Amino acid sequence: MSPISPSLIASKSQSLAPRIITISETIWRTAASNHSQRIKSILQPGLTPLDHVLNSGRKYRGNRRHIVDEWTALDPTNPIYNFLVEYYGLKGAKGPRRLARWAPDLKLLRGADTIVGDDASSSVHHTTVTQSDSSVDVVYKAAMKASHGLGGILLENANLDDLGGTLYLRGSVPVPMEESDSMLQSSIQSTTANTDDNDDPEQQLHGILYNPAVFYDRHLPIEEDDIERRKKLRKTIAPFQWYSSILQTTMESEPILHCYGLHEWAMQYHPEGSPPPPSAKYQSSLKLRVSREVINEAVERKGIRCTHVDALRFFAPAAGPLNHHGHELERMDQLRLEQKGCVHAHMDLLKIGLKLHGFISSELLLEILELSLAARQLDVEASPYDATEYGARIVPVETNEGRKMYRDEQIVLMQRSEPIRRRLLDAYEVFMKLAFEEDVLGGDSSDKNIAEDTSNTEGPYIAPERLATARPG
Repeated sequence: MSPISPSLIASKSQSLAPRIITISETIWRTAASNHSQRIKSILQPGLTPLDHVLNSGRKYRGNRRHIVDEWTALDPTNPIYNFLVEYYGLKGAKGPRRLARWAPDLKLLRGADTIVGDDASSSVHHTTVTQSDSSVDVVYKAAMKASHGLGGILLENANLDDLGGTLYLRGSVPVPMEESDSMLQSSIQSTTANTDDNDDPEQQLHGILYNPAVFYDRHLPIEEDDIERRKKLRKTIAPFQWYSSILQTTMESEPILHCYGLHEWAMQYHPEGSPPPPSAKYQSSLKLRVSREVINEAVERKGIRCTHVDALRFFAPAAGPLNHHGHELERMDQLRLEQKGCVHAHMDLLKIGLKLHGFISSELLLEILELSLAARQLDVEASPYDATEYGARIVPVETNEGRKMYRDEQIVLMQRSEPIRRRLLDAYEVFMKLAFEEDVLGGDSSDKNIAEDTSNTEGPYIAPERLATARPG
């Protein structure tokens, strides 16, 4: 770990008070550009060419701007990358563009609870302000006004044109200049430049601020008798509590290292007399590298040991009874079954990370994406498909040698995922502490017993999908 400058570590008292942390324009724009380039490099093998039919609607029209950029859609036939589209909804050019947006690390707002410098997005140089300072008084007051006194991370000179492209629109808080300040800035610019300033002074900004407390209206008091707002807040918080529970239980789980990725084989399982497997369509562009008989034998040899609730939904119906962990699973079973050796659990870290979009460190999201793609690579390589034309190897799990190869690589992925999963859980905890009051964070959404209690107004909210049943087919 690189040495930490004392100047980058806020005091304990500062962490408890609203403050403005300003990241200079040069620093955040450089970080944002580097992030976008790294995302482009990672996704490049899976991106479609500019003239692909999926890119016919590349132009994005908003209320105030017209954006055309270099991003194209992911190829839905690429077996390594198509899960990003099919599982996580990263469709069209806006999918990769979403991954390429930059966001600062919210841990900067947690002061002494954070060792700044662990990753690129939090080690950027910044200025912390907790009270009026003559050199930054105007910006500080404007930012505190825009944030309703809650403070936040201010990206210096960010503007509305950055939103939706370079930066996240979700959670963004424009910090406008006061009219007098704006007029002064306009006057200064006009005397130091040979070109006319075409900006409307009323639209000039000090920058864009991010703080989940502002986005979730934490500045508004919650009255004791405001039952509807409390219920709405619990409903809002529930998905974040659910994913936190999944991350925590997965970290505490015992890994299962003898599943050998047979969920992909279960999707193609087709014994004599059974209906064709409906999930065979998902990789229909690929040829099978083994016969139907070999697929059936691999599935029937010792059955399937799949703990992933969503994977079970894609099983052929005939394969369900062969799963040692159940042929039907409820969503709540995920808390019991999700385990750190599962490649799909690693892939799902991207889904969990994207839930925080706008409020998750871009550096962490990038590492999650790399891990997710590595897990998918092994997933495809151990499947009954031939994906060698996409650069995939063959991990023949139908043989003893292939099963050993899969297990060895499964362990490597598991070890790689643990610190990333831990950091993601930390990001969730920081986000929730910043966004919501402690009294509405009580309990969590993993308690099934309160689901049918419709009279409950204080406990956590349970979404109906948490009680859904996953069945093969």
